[in-house]
Amino acid sequence: MCGRYLLTTPVDALSQLFRFMERPNLGPRYNIAPTQDVPIVRLSRDGARRELILARWGLVPYWADDLKMGNRLINARAETVERAPAFREAYQRRRCLVPADGFFEWQKRGKARQPLLVRRKDQAPFAFAGLWERWRQPDGQVLRSCTIVTCPPNALVAPVHDRMPVILDPADHDRWLDPAAGGAELLRPCPADWLEALEVSPRVNSPAHDDPECLAPPPSATEQPSLI
Repeated sequence: MCGRYLLTTPVDALSQLFRFMERPNLGPRYNIAPTQDVPIVRLSRDGARRELILARWGLVPYWADDLKMGNRLINARAETVERAPAFREAYQRRRCLVPADGFFEWQKRGKARQPLLVRRKDQAPFAFAGLWERWRQPDGQVLRSCTIVTCPPNALVAPVHDRMPVILDPADHDRWLDPAAGGAELLRPCPADWLEALEVSPRVNSPAHDDPECLAPPPSATEQPSLI
């Protein structure tokens, strides 16, 4: 699964990579957690351009009775996303890119769990495959929410977890955003040699912490080794 990630790349650099025109004031985020607002990139209503918007992480289906339903829909399984009631319509009509610099997983070490940062070896930003949805709140306002699509792990992540987020090749961004182009074949693990995994501080365990210290080596480490 993907339950925590980070995005610290400045918005100007993200704009060049993801081709959107908006320039919101996006500060660095070192520990993004479910139910928080996150930036996503989608196609404009007419499909002519990409645009950056904020959406609540945890997809709330348009037919949901309660906002809380989104709390358990932070991820969509690649194997069932095309037919699952909560995600089916979004898959067919409302896809998005979720910009990130890396994601966190936790490796069991006896009774303890060591947090790991999984990122590209070149430390470049990338996009998770995502879906977004609209939900009308009781006060009439429209809430936009999103989910991250997950798939079986590649060889790097498999020792730690049985799922990983779908990380798209930049060459496939257009295809993913256009439902008419299909795209089911893109929902697969990225090559393991794209990534590295580093031990980071247990400070990241709490979503209340969102600062550079989350990425520091753990107290017991003398350096940040690649673990897997």
